Amino acid sequence: MAVKNKIKIPKKKIKNIVLYSKRVLWGAVAFLLCFSSVVGGCCPFAVSLIAVSGRKNFLFASIGAALGYIVFCSSENAIRYVSAVIICTLGTAALIFFKVKRETYLSMLISCLSVLSTGLVMNVKAGSNLGGYAITLGESVLALGSTFFFFRFANCSLKRLKLKALPITDLTCVLVSASIVLSSLSFIEIKGVSIARILACLLILTTVRFGSQRFALIVSLCLGFALGITEENALFLIGAYAFSSLLCSLFTSFSSLAIGFSFTLSMSFFAVAANMGAFSLCTVLESVFASIILCILPEKLTSKLTDLWESGADIAPEGSLRQSLVVRLRFASSALAQVSESVRDVREKINSFSTVDPNESEIRMVAADQFFSISDMLGDLAFEFDEAESFDFKAAGRIRRMLGEYDIFPENISAIVDKYDRMRIEILAPNDTKGLDNMRLTNEICKICKREFERGKINVSSAGTLLSFMEKPNFKMSFGFAQYCAEGNLCGDTIKTINDSRGHMIFIISDGMGKGSRAALDGAMGAGLLSKLLSAGFGFDSSLKVVNSALLVKSHEESLATLDCVRVDLFSGKCEFYKAGAPRSYIVKDDKLTKCELTSMPAGILRGVEFAKRTTVLNTDDEIIMMSDGITDVGDEWLEKFLRLDTALDPNEKAKAILKIAIENSDEKHRDDMSVIVAKMIER
Repeated sequence: MAVKNKIKIPKKKIKNIVLYSKRVLWGAVAFLLCFSSVVGGCCPFAVSLIAVSGRKNFLFASIGAALGYIVFCSSENAIRYVSAVIICTLGTAALIFFKVKRETYLSMLISCLSVLSTGLVMNVKAGSNLGGYAITLGESVLALGSTFFFFRFANCSLKRLKLKALPITDLTCVLVSASIVLSSLSFIEIKGVSIARILACLLILTTVRFGSQRFALIVSLCLGFALGITEENALFLIGAYAFSSLLCSLFTSFSSLAIGFSFTLSMSFFAVAANMGAFSLCTVLESVFASIILCILPEKLTSKLTDLWESGADIAPEGSLRQSLVVRLRFASSALAQVSESVRDVREKINSFSTVDPNESEIRMVAADQFFSISDMLGDLAFEFDEAESFDFKAAGRIRRMLGEYDIFPENISAIVDKYDRMRIEILAPNDTKGLDNMRLTNEICKICKREFERGKINVSSAGTLLSFMEKPNFKMSFGFAQYCAEGNLCGDTIKTINDSRGHMIFIISDGMGKGSRAALDGAMGAGLLSKLLSAGFGFDSSLKVVNSALLVKSHEESLATLDCVRVDLFSGKCEFYKAGAPRSYIVKDDKLTKCELTSMPAGILRGVEFAKRTTVLNTDDEIIMMSDGITDVGDEWLEKFLRLDTALDPNEKAKAILKIAIENSDEKHRDDMSVIVAKMIER
């Protein structure tokens, strides 16, 4: 059997070909722009292009512009514009050499001064009157404006256009720039019929037929402006193109023939009203030719145009309930996968040290419990979505356009307002997205939503990267913690602090059974799994069931961990205690000390373990103190005395002081691992 040998081109070579092709393209466009002149013979557009071309392309643009002016302009004008090209090239090179950050105003200034200085020299030399100086001034302003359009075009990502995330300002700059380039083809005429204007009409018609009516209006205005200033008395094209696009958009439900006929009819009306003789007749013929081309476009091309305009149409409306549910359920699935992987990894490590004969019956029972855990988790999600009062679609759309300016293209944006009028922004983006940690995003979102938000929290999983912004709450927590290892360098206690981006601060202490590495493993597993599940949006009860099952099947040996959790609502001050085998905690409120002691079982011993709960409300300067049993076993008289007297210490100092006194009061031979968290409510 014959085998065809394919020639493989190295990727580096392909990259170089693409790079040089882009540079040649810059030169070709600059060459064409030299013919794109407006009324009065002004053609500063090629100079403007040089000013925005950048380090890699400015030499090619300069060469193309110089050749174009020599070919298309008279000898006197050629000298003037080539001089402007040289000045603009030197100015651009200076910015590159001194590594000046590229800014729009700098490029605009260079192109404007290049055109203005050479124009003034020519005016002085020719002894021009006031009108000549006015034309020079107008041409420099035209160079200024076109540089702005070119700069925005060159520095925007066209990927945003496909994703419908391009801001209107950038979209307009893209269209105006393309229209100016198209106007450079105006010199191609057949008996007065312009190829450029035929292409303009065809672009308007295809936009109306396959795209957006609003977008078609913007296209027609940009094309009408660019082509209208190229010839004397042609400004009527601005109104003619705009009104004709609006008229033919009424017939989009019919055929291409109806759209083309209505467009031609409207253009004929404007041509007669303008009374421009041969030029009016040519504009009518141009619209006829464009309409005929629209009707005979091949099916393959129309299918591609339809696909182009419908790109992103399968994206659900911004912030829809379906969207938000899908995002959250993806993260739920990812969190469960992480739980499974963690248990498997820990089990494999234990199996590597000893031979294990698992009790299959017990494992089956634990597996059955997982169905109830998953049911509870879905109930937690249902409750959370029931709390969502509304979705702000407009804000989500504005945020998408803003993110496009930072080259961030999210898969989903949800702007959720709960029944307490608290707003939360959730942005799901691919894992390879860059710039999500940009501080400016928070400020931009604050401006868009007219609310004050905290800095975004990033949560990464296999489902993507979730960037969450929560409206800034009324309070914040100042906290500190301290730990003591009773055996070696591994502490059997694990401390976790979580800001869940929903206005809650969560503190966790997990104490593994015993001391050393075994206890450290159990404590880290209990706190780690619980923190992941809570961060994913699950409730405490359903999360505890998963953690309990994970500890039960982790190994054949007895494995348990106490869980001491506190969740504080930073909007209302509501404070919830959740304890599974954990020792007492303390609340310092209005200089009064309250003990929070709840009876419960630790996780990892029996199936069906539940949290013991208690709720209180914290005010400004109130404190909560959480400890492992290594501290509470030393006694409580000294601790309560210390908490009543030493109120001036900050949380971090207080945590260290409590640990120090506990170590001093304990027997060195019987010391257990010790951990303490002190958290204080502070008004913003």
